[in-house]
Amino acid sequence: MESLFSARIKKVPRSFIREILKVSLDPEIISFAGGIPNPALFPLKELEAATAKVFAEKGAAALQYSNSEGVLALREQVAARYLHTHGFQIPVENILITCGSQQALDLLGKSLLDEGDRVLIEEPGYLGAIQSLSLFQPQFVPVPLAGDGVDTRAMAARLAEGAAKMFYCVPTFQNPSGLSYTESVVREVADLARKNNFLIVEDSPYGELRFRGERAPSFYQFLPEQTVLMGTFSKSVTPGFRIGWVVAPPVLQEKLLIAKQAADLHTSNFTQMILAQYLEDNDLDKHIEKIVKLYGKNCLMMEQVLAECFPAEVHFTKPDGGMFLWGELPEGMESMALFDYCLAEKVVFVPGEPFYTNNNPTRSFRLSFSCVNEASIREGIGRFVRGYNAYAASL
Repeated sequence: MESLFSARIKKVPRSFIREILKVSLDPEIISFAGGIPNPALFPLKELEAATAKVFAEKGAAALQYSNSEGVLALREQVAARYLHTHGFQIPVENILITCGSQQALDLLGKSLLDEGDRVLIEEPGYLGAIQSLSLFQPQFVPVPLAGDGVDTRAMAARLAEGAAKMFYCVPTFQNPSGLSYTESVVREVADLARKNNFLIVEDSPYGELRFRGERAPSFYQFLPEQTVLMGTFSKSVTPGFRIGWVVAPPVLQEKLLIAKQAADLHTSNFTQMILAQYLEDNDLDKHIEKIVKLYGKNCLMMEQVLAECFPAEVHFTKPDGGMFLWGELPEGMESMALFDYCLAEKVVFVPGEPFYTNNNPTRSFRLSFSCVNEASIREGIGRFVRGYNAYAASL
């Protein structure tokens, strides 16, 4: 059977986080690994009411095939949301509904990338993007992150070595680091894109989950003709519907639509209608306020406990929103080795290696605070420290 597999699929590993989530099914495990929304915040009653309304008003039409672009009412909601949150006037015809924003990555890869094409990507970067785009066998060109966003000098140096087709980034509450780009960095990257003619793919799954600071700028403000926006309702409503979207310039949008039609015809008509009804009948801002309040509380608690329990040579970021913070071990330590010691203590996190394209050992790791509470944070960090101390003693 092995001889039948394509060369591209042989080179793409399974998602490390999905494998960790299997371990997390053990009820004795405290998990800081999965970057998943807290299910206690899913609007169950409201979605149930929206579902009943869709059945009552749409009937069998809700269960029928639909157009590939997506349900018009939902695309109008997405356009209205951009106007409300960013002041962007985005035409509905520039919005394509996808099966989560993850599918948008797949469609972009199919539409843009040939084997060997250079793709700029944050280092560390979102491992789901690394896995998805790897299927198209590009040449990843990692650009390191600084405290204020991607290192634009390093990006300019990478571009001097050869042209790139696209730059994929999560500029607000970046996954995995949690940091956000400053306006000056956004402007500098936009200038580099303009001069070097590459697309900026701006993924914003966490952008509305801000509990400190002011809204970060978007590349779309400065270079709309070369910016692709990706979004999702997975973090703000529910991930189970698998509904996201992509906004692209018209010429590219046509290619994405063709790729979408070839992939799955369209995203579920039924769940799109339910979500559109939910958004019409409910105040999404108020719902997001509940999410932000809980995540902000959890993040602050985790920061405090980490500061109390870990030695000063272990460093952690302090994000202003999102779901994650990023840690870095002292020289001579590796996060993958630490993972084994922590697993023995019944606590898990995500080692840094999957977030890099070179697969070299790293000292970094990601912690998620979305699905924990004060008790599990304190107990989990306590276990984490015991694992750390056992690892340190073994060196």
